[in-house]
Amino acid sequence: MKQHPRHQLNDAFLTPIRLSLMAALGPRNEIDFATLKALLEVEDSALSKAISYLADACYVKVIKGTVGNRPRTWVTSTASGYRAYQQHLLALRAITEQG
Repeated sequence: MKQHPRHQLNDAFLTPIRLSLMAALGPRNEIDFATLKALLEVEDSALSKAISYLADACYVKVIKGTVGNRPRTWVTSTASGYRAYQQHLLALRAITEQG
């Protein structure tokens, strides 16, 4: 018997913010924290938690630096993170096309 595609969903992308974050980053985008915050329409704390969760899973890379004398944070997806995100999307498509 074939396994239901929901078993292929990745828990890392089950929250709307983490899923939206990976969609925004795509395979190669490096986006600063303020831009991500505005793009995703979330508060600092929610975005920080999402980034930390995905960084702990090695799905995103966080780059800290400064612009002028102001601290800045940039986020980019890792190759393994983007592959996992793509697999998650395939599972979602399989679920929605099943019915």
